[in-house]
Amino acid sequence: MKKLNLYIIRQYIGTFVFTFFVAIFILLMQFLWTWVDEFIGKGVEFSVMFKLLFYTSVTFVPMALPLAILLSSLMCFGNLGEYYELVAMKASGISTWKVMRPLLYFSLTMSILGFFFSNNVMPVANLRMQSTLYDVSHKKMTLEIPEGVFYRGIDKYVIKVAKKSKDSNWMYDIMIYDHTDDKGNVNVTVADSGYMAMTPSQREMVFTLYDGYNYSEMIDDKEYRNNRPFQKMAFKRQLVTFDMSEFDMKHMSEEAFKTHQTMLNIKQLNVAIDSLSLLYDERVANNNKNMVNRFQYLKMDKETYEHADKRLAKRKGDALETDTISVFNWPLLDNLPEKERQSVASLALSNATNMKENMIMTHNDTKRQRINIRKHEQVLNQKFTLSVACILFFFIGAPLGAIIRKGGLGMPVVVSVVFFVIYYVITIIGERVAVNGDMSVFLGAWISSIVLFPIGIFLTFKATTDAALLDAESWKKFFTKKNKKATTI
Repeated sequence: MKKLNLYIIRQYIGTFVFTFFVAIFILLMQFLWTWVDEFIGKGVEFSVMFKLLFYTSVTFVPMALPLAILLSSLMCFGNLGEYYELVAMKASGISTWKVMRPLLYFSLTMSILGFFFSNNVMPVANLRMQSTLYDVSHKKMTLEIPEGVFYRGIDKYVIKVAKKSKDSNWMYDIMIYDHTDDKGNVNVTVADSGYMAMTPSQREMVFTLYDGYNYSEMIDDKEYRNNRPFQKMAFKRQLVTFDMSEFDMKHMSEEAFKTHQTMLNIKQLNVAIDSLSLLYDERVANNNKNMVNRFQYLKMDKETYEHADKRLAKRKGDALETDTISVFNWPLLDNLPEKERQSVASLALSNATNMKENMIMTHNDTKRQRINIRKHEQVLNQKFTLSVACILFFFIGAPLGAIIRKGGLGMPVVVSVVFFVIYYVITIIGERVAVNGDMSVFLGAWISSIVLFPIGIFLTFKATTDAALLDAESWKKFFTKKNKKATTI
């Protein structure tokens, strides 16, 4: 039995390693197609690109690991079934469950390693990947001036060259607009030819111009709009220096990304969730208190009403008995003069508008806080869903391979992709619904596992009981028997 277990494990591990790296490669190619426009023409060093791709590959492990377990389990048991090795094992008294047992231990080991990887390695890889990706995406393109086109790649300069030398940095019929004074096209330089070269520090570009003119419009002159005066200076040789520091890749500090939920482990996520929840409760309490105080400020007490009624009665020469007349039954604005009435109405409208805007801002702010808390809780649940997905996909792939009895990269790949897409789509939908608050975060993170768990139990039961799940003849007999019962009834 030990030799059989070792044989099955050797068959499985080779397929697992192959499918794992294939999945990583496919996901990495998808990443490159998404970000290829950000990398082209920027002169990024190979070491930087290698570092970015390495960290990105590490972040794809949570997706590639369950897929590799699913595909390798399906291929391994499919090969055993296709070459009748599984039949021979069953004929020798070895059940399908005993054949699955060593691979189950391997999947459990991968599940535990996946948990530690997700908790300890993934936050660091995400942090390095995001900071490097930010640096690359915000790096300006390398200086490449095309022919016959106004080039605006250098800040506050517009350059046009009619022709470029193919074998050197010489250019001809050059026109440079200088916008460093932010006054428009008032400083223009034209030259017959020129040569571009970087300084030894690689921080500046020196443009050596030959046989040209500098044109400067005298916009400070009082008669500028009528006379349009300008200054013209000829030169045989002139140097124009451009600052190239903006073309360098500035390293974004990792501290800027360190507090993001995907950069935290379980302990840090629990601390962050507690802190955010306390801040949220405190903010809600302060908003409620401020709202009550604002209404108290707008509230007018009985003494103020009586004072307004007495002033109105005195102006009319009438006698007012405040003990017998309920002033609260009188409309407030009717008891005030016209000017005061307009002032009160304007004040009330202003306060109501401010109140509405404040309530909208408070609602949006608390909504963002709740979404941020739910995102942290979602990432916390994802630390565990990876491990469960590894075991879940094994209980789908292994029995399904034993039932299908097809190895290779044909049918197993199709079936694996179908199940993985179902799992991934349900996961994405559940997480988005949970983040929006329409579902609990726990249910949103685990709904895909909940949906596929009965499928794994069903397939395992069918495989261990040697049920002909995909046998066409069995299904034909089943439906024939059902039709006969229906006709007799």
